[in-house]
Amino acid sequence: MTNEGIPETTPEPKTGEELEEAIDSFAAITEDLNYKHAKDALGELVAALDLTAAERAGLEPEIGGLQTMLEKLEQAVVQIAVFGMVGRGKSSLLNALLGDNAFITGPIHGVTRDIQGAAWKLTPPSGSGKETSLVGTWHSKSLQLIDTPGIDEVEGETREMLAKLVAAKADLLLFVIAGDITQVEYDALCQLREAGKPMLLVFNKIDQYPEADRWAIYEKIRDDRLRELLSADEIVMAAASPLITTAVKRDGKIQVQTTRGTPQVEDLKLKILEILDREGKSLVALNTMLYAGEVNDAIVQRKMEIRETAANRTIWNAAITKAVAIALNPVTVVDILSAAVIDVATILTLSKQYGIPMTELGAIDLLKKIALAMGGITASELLANLGLSSIKGLLGVAAGATGGSTLLPYISVAIAQASVAGFSSYSIGQIAKAYLANGASWGPDGPKSIVSRIITSLDEKSIMGRIKEELLAKLSHKSIG
Repeated sequence: MTNEGIPETTPEPKTGEELEEAIDSFAAITEDLNYKHAKDALGELVAALDLTAAERAGLEPEIGGLQTMLEKLEQAVVQIAVFGMVGRGKSSLLNALLGDNAFITGPIHGVTRDIQGAAWKLTPPSGSGKETSLVGTWHSKSLQLIDTPGIDEVEGETREMLAKLVAAKADLLLFVIAGDITQVEYDALCQLREAGKPMLLVFNKIDQYPEADRWAIYEKIRDDRLRELLSADEIVMAAASPLITTAVKRDGKIQVQTTRGTPQVEDLKLKILEILDREGKSLVALNTMLYAGEVNDAIVQRKMEIRETAANRTIWNAAITKAVAIALNPVTVVDILSAAVIDVATILTLSKQYGIPMTELGAIDLLKKIALAMGGITASELLANLGLSSIKGLLGVAAGATGGSTLLPYISVAIAQASVAGFSSYSIGQIAKAYLANGASWGPDGPKSIVSRIITSLDEKSIMGRIKEELLAKLSHKSIG
């Protein structure tokens, strides 16, 4: 059916080539969006770092790493790191890819002593074909090759730390072997696999094996040794610095001469470019955010540890202050009011330590909620305060009339009352800390569940015993002064 004057048209179906182009275009747009989102998110994370000097202490490498990763995103740098045992030709392999001797090599094992890096500038080869197309796409991009010391040069713990450090920041990992894989290499490969990064196993120095032996080793690695870790598509053969042996005649004698041949790394280069073409920016974005997530977790953990230490100190000081105030005060009403004032002040201090804005009215409201959730504990404290304060007041009056003979019973009652009040204050502080550490929220379980769990975890005898010891020390100090 058509509208008058408007001919009916049917869209031409897309060809397979057009559909493939549309899919590639959509994938490219999605990749760019992922990259932009990662860059924005990391920028916000770096800008929002609000750390005190104490919180920064010990986290300088991680914080610096965040800034480095942000710069990496902004400059669209792809990092390719190489690992392997000494003598496997890691540095030679990178030099072969670069087409330049940027990395130190030598006849002595373990030449590479530290992490090294070099920019990889791709030059499009003449002609046509897949490699030419891929190199053309990436020749203006920022690629960085990273060399590392041999995994058997350093202690196990140091090696694992180094591998984690480099692998966490790199986007693609190359693991170089030069024959059948050893147990040390297998263990290191398993550790690197945990980083969750794309990885290629490079069987280097294939020029040193007859072709039949070379393929036998390759198939053994592919089908047996690493079947659970890598696919056949992730194993590449190469000869970074092949040796060519020729016979030459000198002084009438036949002598063997060894020279360096042309590196055989085109398969490796093509495999790397295929991975970059397929995953490229998304790979960098994902790896950057994974690293940022780990650093952020470390920062949050550090902040929470420092805040908890400071909060526990605040809570304990409040408990002792409350105990001393109540022990020294013979007036019942003042006892109760001073206890409430100290608890409110504690909550306000804790809110500042956890970065939660709170007014005095808010602190009072939170104290009421805690008191209701504590139920019998606050009731027992109130009864103890009322009852013990009355006795303490009578004993205090009697002490003046009896020449101090009732002073010892007065001190005993005061310490008993103060211990109960101190324990209550300590409990309130711990509950308020849990609430504030959770972002001023009781969570799905509600206040009663939180209170019950915290109170159950507290050792009443130990805490009250400690309060009594500090209280006696403070009271004796005051009496001496």
